[in-house]
Amino acid sequence: MSKYSFTDTELKLLNSNQAIKLMLDKKPGYDPERVLRYVRYEYELERSQVELIKLQNWVTENKKRVCILFEGRDSAGKGGAIRRITHHMNPRFYKVHALPRPTEDEKGQWYFQRYIINLPNPGEIVFFDRSWYNRAVVEPVNGFCTDDEYKRFIEEVNSFESMITRDGIILVKLYFSITKDEQARRFADIQENPLKRWKMTPVDRKAQELWDVYTEYKEKMFAHTNTKENPWKVLKANRKTKARLEAIKYILDVIPYE
Repeated sequence: MSKYSFTDTELKLLNSNQAIKLMLDKKPGYDPERVLRYVRYEYELERSQVELIKLQNWVTENKKRVCILFEGRDSAGKGGAIRRITHHMNPRFYKVHALPRPTEDEKGQWYFQRYIINLPNPGEIVFFDRSWYNRAVVEPVNGFCTDDEYKRFIEEVNSFESMITRDGIILVKLYFSITKDEQARRFADIQENPLKRWKMTPVDRKAQELWDVYTEYKEKMFAHTNTKENPWKVLKANRKTKARLEAIKYILDVIPYE
């Protein structure tokens, strides 16, 4: 007798071309329950992506400006979430920014200046794969800024965000949260995969060692910047598929598209 028990609806999903291909691609004995979860995720993702297209159309037609921040520890899944969100969007009307370390000129500028020039134009959505919140966690943890620069950022960031949102920019702040064990597992996967090794940086290699210090600064960030006007949405991201769907749902919920 089979250890699995599926409803008629679940059996239809397992008999779909996508599910059959997954089971054929995997090693013998691949768990059909895992296949079912993944197929469900793909169907839900597709439905959500249809809504994201409606949202983008609303943004472009009404000349709205939307800025979405993706924050989280190294390997938390920020980039993968952005790729799923933008997969079917019109590339003419969105941009993804993952800014490199500042140049010498940028180091001499007001900290927010290089982010301001990348804020959305009317009719545009901008996604930041890490944002000005580098100075809240990554920079102080790794010694990339001084104590005074960190304190000045904390004093200024809420006012900065109030300025841009009161000017009409819709700001969404997402934080992808993973456990220490999950980060270690993802780092091991990256190092073993020749197609992913490029992702590992010197900062990533120190992340496990500095886990508790990251946690301390992350909690300070939330305490100072989780405001009523511009709150954080924290997503449990150990399961990437679940976190992606929750991120999309939150974006669709908080942006008042028609």
